[in-house]
Amino acid sequence: LNGLGTSPHPSMLDEAEWTRRQEERARKQQEQFKREQERLDRERETKASKILSVDDLIRLYDNHEQKWQTLKTGDGFGWDSFPWPMFKRPSEPEDITTTLVSAYVLSPHSPSPKGPKDRIKDQIKRWHPDRFETKILPKVVEEDREKVKSGAGWVVRSLNELLSRNYDD
Repeated sequence: LNGLGTSPHPSMLDEAEWTRRQEERARKQQEQFKREQERLDRERETKASKILSVDDLIRLYDNHEQKWQTLKTGDGFGWDSFPWPMFKRPSEPEDITTTLVSAYVLSPHSPSPKGPKDRIKDQIKRWHPDRFETKILPKVVEEDREKVKSGAGWVVRSLNELLSRNYDD
């Protein structure tokens, strides 16, 4: 030691400290980026839902309920057959975000008389892999099966995040 209480190898400490600071900076940038993306998603969804009138929203919810009935009895479904819980049909599984699912499930225009927590739970029951992958997924055409399975996974993760974020006791 040089008498100042520092390591005889200051460059090693400096390098370790520099690395730690860089990692911390990168983590903060990622968090900031994620918050900004969520804000932009909310903004986009708000604009999209404003384009739809209340009557349009009610028709959309009715259409989704009819699709669920068809899914129970029909066969040969593809990606576009599904009533994805969003106001605008996603093109890819990655288009399904917690923000967009939240806007749909928690909308004040939802026809469900249930409270928000119960609406989330009802959707989880529909999309949960145990039920979805045994009862619905086998009815999907082979070429869309993986995409639909992935989309359902994004939906249920979003719903679980909503439930835990807002209703964990």
